[in-house]
Amino acid sequence: MTVLALPPTPDLPAHAVDAAAAHLANVLAIAIEHGPAQRALVVFDQRTGLARALVEAYRRNLPQAEFIDFDRADAAGVLARFRALAPQDLVVLVQSTNFRLEAFRIRVELFKLGLKVVEHVHLSRMPGIQGEHYIAALAYDPSYFRGVGRALKSRIDATPHARVCGGGEELVFASPLEPAKLNVGDYSGMNNVGGQFPIGEVFTEALDLEAVNGRAQIHVFGDTSYLSNRPLMPVTIVVERGRVVGTENATPEFQQVLDNIRRDEGEVWVRELGFGMNRAFTRELRVDDIGTYERMCGIHLSLGAKHGVYPKPGFKRKDARYHIDVFVVTDAVYLGDERVYADGIWTI
Repeated sequence: MTVLALPPTPDLPAHAVDAAAAHLANVLAIAIEHGPAQRALVVFDQRTGLARALVEAYRRNLPQAEFIDFDRADAAGVLARFRALAPQDLVVLVQSTNFRLEAFRIRVELFKLGLKVVEHVHLSRMPGIQGEHYIAALAYDPSYFRGVGRALKSRIDATPHARVCGGGEELVFASPLEPAKLNVGDYSGMNNVGGQFPIGEVFTEALDLEAVNGRAQIHVFGDTSYLSNRPLMPVTIVVERGRVVGTENATPEFQQVLDNIRRDEGEVWVRELGFGMNRAFTRELRVDDIGTYERMCGIHLSLGAKHGVYPKPGFKRKDARYHIDVFVVTDAVYLGDERVYADGIWTI
């Protein structure tokens, strides 16, 4: 298999490894519900300090597990190990980049085998102190994630409309919202157990996409390298009938994102309305990997037609190419007339 060479990165401090072990103990016991009756397999690399810290944390929590160094194994052997497991067994993937096994889509195929999965991916995008921020985001408080998450879903599913206010701007969702989906470490009633960690999000979108109008300030967006790009001044987007029709203070990098979407999709739709819940990430406390930062405590949107969770008339899956996360300066969020976000926290 092809191994992507990365420059060596220093180890994280011992206190960070201790924190990772403590946080992952709760993830495994409470969120994943992994017990001694099930086997565990950890596939890892050692290319980054963050990866090595997580591997050590898993060794402390899963002393009976089998550990495979991806860079010293062959693809056929790894696949055989996966297929030797039984439903409800656990696979942990610790990846400085993301593992490639020919056409094998690892997490999807593991779920098909009935396995539980905890995936850590793109760790090389979070060097130095960002590794400690990542570890802090692994903390699992079930009363917060499940309690606030379910309360948000209840209100999202019942609201007639929503508003996001911040920086003097307002974005209005003048329609009911789609039934919310939860990523809060509660997999009861779901087909699959686990996913990409850290977690902490409730997401939806407008039932009527053309009912979204107004303006929003973007303080971070996912750039063409899938990294968190923070302009010196927030970029304002102008939204009419669910589409971005104008900008103010757009940087060349943000404009490139819009240009790419328009080139391939014709127009820039606003789709996902994401309620991030992970308190380890804020507007000021960030990590570079956009897929990890997506959990930040606040509101994010997606730009582009791609959002396969909610099929909509006129949107063909094969033609929808972009789902670009952008993070909104948020002072208040209203579901109906109820304010559910203030001072950087969810208030329900």
